[in-house]
Amino acid sequence: MKKVFQIKKALLLVVAVLFSAAAFAQKPIPSPRDSVSGVIKGATITINYGSPSVKGRKVFGELEKYGKVWRAGANEATVFTTSKDIMVEGKALPAGSYGLFAIPTEGKWTIIFNKVAKQWGAYKYEESQDALRVMVTPKKASKSERLVYKIDKKGFSLNWDTISAPVSIK
Repeated sequence: MKKVFQIKKALLLVVAVLFSAAAFAQKPIPSPRDSVSGVIKGATITINYGSPSVKGRKVFGELEKYGKVWRAGANEATVFTTSKDIMVEGKALPAGSYGLFAIPTEGKWTIIFNKVAKQWGAYKYEESQDALRVMVTPKKASKSERLVYKIDKKGFSLNWDTISAPVSIK
């Protein structure tokens, strides 16, 4: 009886070691979800996005093709939420949640607020569901390995690689 108990105990220890080794061996997610929130002119703004890394790639123009709709993040489309009606680049956007997309070019970018907030990537994106499109001028910025959104009192910016695309909100 004592031997059976010792064998069970040893077997349980082996199983525990195997499970803990498997848990520690998990690779980090390549494009983890992230979010940022802030208050601009009384409206709470939240941006939830997948944060990919540059990983030595040329991002804009190659990884993210110029002239093509991009989910403005990785995996699920980026979700932009505002608690109140706001003015984005001088145009009205009602309170609510939106899929945030971009069309990057070498010059101006189109920033898109789509009525379908929850969608995978831009695969089923439909222009007919756009609530608002605005044009912004990206600028050179210090290198950001991961895509990051920042919110300040003037609006928000999409920052990745050596580009920052600022979007004004009032």
